[in-house]
Amino acid sequence: MSTKKNIRQRLACGVAATAVLGLVSACTTTGGPQAGGGDQQPVDKEDVVLVASVINTTNPYMASMIQGAEALSEELGVPLEVIDSQGSSQTQISRIQAILAEGKTVAMMVNTVASSDAVPIVNAVEAAGGYTTIWWNKPDNFEPSEEGDHFVAFQKHSGVQSGQCTGEMLAEGIGGQGNIIALEGVQDSTTSQTRVAGLKDALKDYPDVNLLEVRPGNWDPQVAFQETQSLIAKHGDEIDGVWAADDAMIIGAIEAMQKEGRVDEVKFASDGLYPPVIDMMESGMGNDAIVGETFHRGYMAAAIGLYTSYLAATGEIDPSELPAEQRNSLFQLECVTPENLDEFTKYDEDIDGWIDTLIENGPWDVQPVPLVGAGPEQMP
Repeated sequence: MSTKKNIRQRLACGVAATAVLGLVSACTTTGGPQAGGGDQQPVDKEDVVLVASVINTTNPYMASMIQGAEALSEELGVPLEVIDSQGSSQTQISRIQAILAEGKTVAMMVNTVASSDAVPIVNAVEAAGGYTTIWWNKPDNFEPSEEGDHFVAFQKHSGVQSGQCTGEMLAEGIGGQGNIIALEGVQDSTTSQTRVAGLKDALKDYPDVNLLEVRPGNWDPQVAFQETQSLIAKHGDEIDGVWAADDAMIIGAIEAMQKEGRVDEVKFASDGLYPPVIDMMESGMGNDAIVGETFHRGYMAAAIGLYTSYLAATGEIDPSELPAEQRNSLFQLECVTPENLDEFTKYDEDIDGWIDTLIENGPWDVQPVPLVGAGPEQMP
């Protein structure tokens, strides 16, 4: 589908710049000053800065997000600012404030540290006349279509589908019976919550698989390593499988099992298919220990989100005229096994070529992650 359309001229909104400075204390409700829309003048490309805000840079998915943002920035010829939130909501918000204060029109993709951070971030960007697309986490009742044109879109892959996919493959991998442990992400994260819900839903079909415990791994391999060590000390040889809400945490869990000398006896499933995990799958590490993964890419998510915001900032799309599924979007996600791995890793060999396809087709019609439905995602 084309992202190019003729749109009416948008008149600038008279929002005081001081509203940005009062972000954290003042913006505590979900109704921004322009909820319901309002005319906004498109800006020239030369006046735009791309901003990619990620949770941390230790997680390979976040590093991939930065890679996608950089590739899009280079292709568009638009400067990029990257925010490493270091796992802190306060750090993320304060660094966004600092960039907004510089005066250029911001076209942002933000992966919020916590779901609740979406509200103050959106309100700050709106007050500064910028545009933002949020990936993965926001409050369920905070809808772009109700907040005006500056909250362009919310985008994600289905967390429930991810948890169902990896949960089923892990249950099958341990022969349909036994005990597993699970590592969720940040607890105030809709992404983590939906993936865990999907896991638990999948296990309903495997009554002989027992979920011993769920612990937060904070999307961090070191935290996951420590939590897995603690779970090994508690449950010992009872553990037959490990599930994680993303691959950064499964990498930490695998390291803990290797240190314990049990990696050949335990099966693993997770989300994201990060490069280190691809290597482990291809090598058959630990007696083919990794039995299931999902495919989506940080560089794809970041580039899709940034390009959506950029098109709104430059007037090439009018957010108020987009259909519901393009404001609150679910993008395709695939289940991956060692047998079909090559079908998906081929995209990683030509990221610049994929960026070219994104720009040609628009953010909602690019393989292998086209738009497939509208949110909000429903819990099982």
